[in-house]
Amino acid sequence: MLLLLILILIKSVGTGLSYTLCSNVFVEEIVNASTVLNSNTLSLCHSKINNNVTFKAAAAFAPPLMVGLTLVNAAASKGAVCLDGSLPGYHIHRGYGSGANSWLIQLEGGGWCNSITKCVFSKKTRHGSSHYMEKQIPFEGILSNKAEENPDFYNWNRVKVRYCDGGSFSGDSQNEAAQLYFRGQRIWSAVMEDLMSKGMRYANQALLSGCSAGGLASILHCDEFRHLFPRTARVKCLSDAGLFLDVLDISSWRTLRYMFAGVVRLQGMQKNLPRGCVKRFNPIMCFFPQRLIASVRTPLFLVNTAYDTWQGIAESVGNWYFDRAAIMAIDCPYPCDHTCHHLVFK
Repeated sequence: MLLLLILILIKSVGTGLSYTLCSNVFVEEIVNASTVLNSNTLSLCHSKINNNVTFKAAAAFAPPLMVGLTLVNAAASKGAVCLDGSLPGYHIHRGYGSGANSWLIQLEGGGWCNSITKCVFSKKTRHGSSHYMEKQIPFEGILSNKAEENPDFYNWNRVKVRYCDGGSFSGDSQNEAAQLYFRGQRIWSAVMEDLMSKGMRYANQALLSGCSAGGLASILHCDEFRHLFPRTARVKCLSDAGLFLDVLDISSWRTLRYMFAGVVRLQGMQKNLPRGCVKRFNPIMCFFPQRLIASVRTPLFLVNTAYDTWQGIAESVGNWYFDRAAIMAIDCPYPCDHTCHHLVFK
């Protein structure tokens, strides 16, 4: 079961306005003192959901829930470490009531490092070392604990897994000379094992989500995630801005293929990519979701826009996860909808 939700997003510069302009969708967000949003919007990248809520002045906003960083102490003995060798981590807020045995896992994004030089730089940032990670982060949007913002998942066990391997949680190698550890696959396994020990093994509902590089990871690990739970559990995956395509870019180069080739080779991913794909294609091609999604057996929801900055439709995610709607789509494959167009502000 695969649902692909694609929006074309045009963000204005300097006006405080962002638009999605298509015949079936019109989302307007006005960054002013007050605004009423009559459309549902979702962002996993920026963890922001608005669900027909009237927002007043910024000062009137209730502060978001701040959640502390948990380091996986057992990870070091398994070699499951960040680029710099520090411990991986996540932020968790416990569920309650009807959500006590439901789990939402969000894999953080943050691009990739495809060369020694870039990875050496990354290991001195929060995307390569837990030493630089925020000790607390706000849980907003799909991670929010507010029912009015996040009606379907507010009381679930909600986890944000920090991204510090530079390879979509999929590498397994190291470079001793540069003191770099490419251990994304081990981090994934160590974090899942830690969460299972903290009650996730009792889950009757689970959703694996991720944004950008984390969205790609949610596709790569979707079936692995499903296999953690009994057949009776409802398990699905959500990839936000993770559908990266192997196509010519505007400069007529395959820039993404070049980048992914460096990531796959440098991080020793071949052995961790889906075997069925690697048997048919060069391993580099198997880092592209377009080669993977047909073989994913777990229900998968894809949200992709023209840009990563603002993503998707909130209510659609809940409707899809809870089977409230059999099928949902926004517009049709580009370019059949000629109402989609760019806005140019001078």
